[in-house]
Amino acid sequence: MSDSLAEILQFTYPLPQTSLEQIREICEEKHFAKGHLIIQNNRLAQNLFLIKKGIVRAYAQADGHEITFWFGKEGDPVISMKNYVENRNAYESVELLEDCVLFQISVKDLRELYLKDIHIANWGRRLAEKELIRAEERQISREFKTARERYTELMQQNPELLRRVSLGNIASYLGITQVSLSRIRAEVR
Repeated sequence: MSDSLAEILQFTYPLPQTSLEQIREICEEKHFAKGHLIIQNNRLAQNLFLIKKGIVRAYAQADGHEITFWFGKEGDPVISMKNYVENRNAYESVELLEDCVLFQISVKDLRELYLKDIHIANWGRRLAEKELIRAEERQISREFKTARERYTELMQQNPELLRRVSLGNIASYLGITQVSLSRIRAEVR
């Protein structure tokens, strides 16, 4: 398995080599096509994924519309926190926006490692903490920033998303229509 697995894991929390090897043993590299759902709402999400190559989006249904609330790219973890923390069905779906290469880790196997290795348990805690901070930042951004400010922030922090993700998904993520997004893009250029 590629060293990129170790790099992704170490970005979340530094692990000794023995702990990395234990995770490698329960990890599989998977190739999935664009459009595949790796997590489906109202189902148990059995796996944690780490993105080696590609882009994904997390979305939920509201009033018959898909609302995109998160994008993941190379190096990012993909997990249903509701399942990870409470072992309950996911409320979101996660769709691949490109052909992807993912590292897949069974949540059940990972939980067993938490009981055996304090370093891996700390890695799991740190993963949850970082996901909580990301969710909090998204919520604050949606509540207190205008669509234009959110778009400008996206341009500055994740410019590759604007090249790799459809305008419809970007508009959904920003909480606006595609027409409004077109206006904002014209103003910002």
